Amino acid sequence: MKKKIASLLLTSLLAVSLAACGKDGSGSSVITPDQNGYAEGKLGDTMRCSFFDYTVNSAYVCDTYGDYTPQSGYELLVADVTVKNIFGESIPMFDNDFQVQWSSDAKDAFDYPVTYYLEEGVSLGEEVLPAEYTLAKDESRTGLLVFEVPAGEKEFSISYMEYFEDETTGDTLFVFFNAEKK
Repeated sequence: MKKKIASLLLTSLLAVSLAACGKDGSGSSVITPDQNGYAEGKLGDTMRCSFFDYTVNSAYVCDTYGDYTPQSGYELLVADVTVKNIFGESIPMFDNDFQVQWSSDAKDAFDYPVTYYLEEGVSLGEEVLPAEYTLAKDESRTGLLVFEVPAGEKEFSISYMEYFEDETTGDTLFVFFNAEKK
């Protein structure tokens, strides 16, 4: 009888620990950095850093977004992203928290969202995450990040690197994906 109870408790504990390690409430994977401070995921995975979770839900490339047209030789990558504050207090968020990288051999094969370059007060619309905003404790926000990328590119990653007030850096998280023309 004691063996059955111990076995049942061990099985229950194992099931609980497996459920807590690697899945969020929606069933997508929750990915945390390894011992070297690096993590990589794919579309739909929830990336967890010290301050927030972020998920790149979907992405596509297009020629224009609203009234915004990229420079010659470029297209727009439009990524639907969800960010959730897990820090325990309000946190400031900025458009340059996230970068896009593409598969080019060029050393500058990355950029920030186009909102980073817009004049203050200029918006691409309510669906696009603003240049600066605050996430309240436990608040979740879904919106678009729009990037200029070289025309014809299909392989991308969107990354976040932790920056601390003392100007040191922490973990780096990447979401890798292919984006088709819409």
